[in-house]
Amino acid sequence: MATRKTSPKRRTRRPALTAATADKHALYERSVQDPEAEIDFIDRVFRAARGRAPVSLCEDFCGTALLAATWVKRSPERTAIGIDIDKSVLAWGTEHNLAPIGEPGRRVQLFRRDVREPMPGRGVDVLVALNFSYWIFQTRAEMRGYFERARRALGRDGVFVLDAYGGWESQEPMLEERAVRGGFTYVWDQDSFDPITHRAVNHIHFRFKDGTKLERAFTYEWRFWTLPEIRELLEEAGFGDVRVYWDTSPDDKHELYRVRRRAENQPGWLAYIVAVR
Repeated sequence: MATRKTSPKRRTRRPALTAATADKHALYERSVQDPEAEIDFIDRVFRAARGRAPVSLCEDFCGTALLAATWVKRSPERTAIGIDIDKSVLAWGTEHNLAPIGEPGRRVQLFRRDVREPMPGRGVDVLVALNFSYWIFQTRAEMRGYFERARRALGRDGVFVLDAYGGWESQEPMLEERAVRGGFTYVWDQDSFDPITHRAVNHIHFRFKDGTKLERAFTYEWRFWTLPEIRELLEEAGFGDVRVYWDTSPDDKHELYRVRRRAENQPGWLAYIVAVR
């Protein structure tokens, strides 16, 4: 592709990231989230269930609202709602993800509230709770209550999309490092797991080329929920059809999620749960 000629003087290089200059929310988005792939999956499963394209989305535990921002950019008909209890992260998302995209960003509404409270507005086509955020609920009663509210937030033909992880290594103390383009390393730290309560404590750290670190940039205290528990609670909450989408790709470089009733356990796995209202 043709490019403009540059002057002989040196180009200005972007300063290398350090713990002092990095923004933890931007690091999280770059190392954890893949909104394009997630929306592709949502579109596919919704079309399969309802025979049409989804238009409205609610993102529970939306954080920086990156998914919602990406959603509305796909079509001028699309709208999104983002709900999170953290005022500061919603402000960050407005500044960095919604304001820069102009008109599509004005089709996103962000609300600071508990996700268990009634959702404002009309029922949506799709409700999502991703990155295991709903595991913050520690008891069956709490989780069932959240799922009941999720069902009420959906339109008559709405779909609820969640994710989960597991595998025999997922309950072991371990550090998993992954280099991310842009000059930093993402570290997933499985700090502790209690086999009696299933309480898990995990952290995300970031490390930089200059040797500096952002330790415990994010900390998660979850109950480690199993797929059978999640499915049963969704059914108890009134969802009529609950399916598990398992990654059937033969390699680690690609993901191909298909409905499965049974699967072989792995050291680590990710899955989607799709519940149809």
